[in-house]
Amino acid sequence: MLSQVAEGVVIHQSELLQNNTVVVQGRAGVLLIDPGITGDEMACLANDLRELEQPVVAGFSTHPDWDHVLWHAELGEAPRYGTARCASFMRDVLSRPDWKARAAEALPPEIAGEVPLDLFGLITGLPDGAARIPWDGPQVRIVEHPAHAPGHAALLIEERGVLVAGDMLSDVLFPMLDDFTSANDPIEDYLVGLRMIEGVAGNLDVLVPGHGSVGAADQVRTRIDQDRAYVHALRDGHAPDDPRLGPSAKPGWEWVSDIHDGQARSLARRSERDGTPG
Repeated sequence: MLSQVAEGVVIHQSELLQNNTVVVQGRAGVLLIDPGITGDEMACLANDLRELEQPVVAGFSTHPDWDHVLWHAELGEAPRYGTARCASFMRDVLSRPDWKARAAEALPPEIAGEVPLDLFGLITGLPDGAARIPWDGPQVRIVEHPAHAPGHAALLIEERGVLVAGDMLSDVLFPMLDDFTSANDPIEDYLVGLRMIEGVAGNLDVLVPGHGSVGAADQVRTRIDQDRAYVHALRDGHAPDDPRLGPSAKPGWEWVSDIHDGQARSLARRSERDGTPG
């Protein structure tokens, strides 16, 4: 179930959405980043770790999308960290009396009955501006940025040359912007996020996106440039020349074109309302 991508770093990829769960080996156990999406997958992961005598000593959610804040009882009761803003967002979600029904509605129908929600979103926020995950293992640098979702963070495992990118730099998903509201500019937020990741990406050996294929060192620049080109095209009202869209999309991922169409419409409505180009 586990595939090694660097010394002391292994991943598991979910079947449906190609979510990448990252396991980092420490002195007394493992750090589990974005632990998976179905109960069976997470229980299998827990069993694999028990067989390796590697208990989960800490967890981390890169951002507050439903598929990154799940947990399974068999993974244990280790603290599950996130940025302060990620944790605050999840507290607001869980404060609503109908949160479980809302979360269930967001699930893909293929796995709706297979996703455990009892431990959904129980994230411990690190101090605002925290630079590293507190655990007894390789230093993991937190690069918080405004792209894609509130409190989104990329993680840099510097000793291992690994960047865990969250929902960015994917070979199957183009940039998905945060919601368009009167208080934010998700286009600029995404470009800021890309610049911040670019700033720490100089000496990487491995890129692990939230979804899709793991990339080698030569893929890091390619994927940053590809994401930036998509955002620029969207901003400027052009049709993106992007292999993740249209007939060149990976088989089974054709549905992402609908997300692009929705983003283009949202940006057009906002531009029309504000009287700005794009």
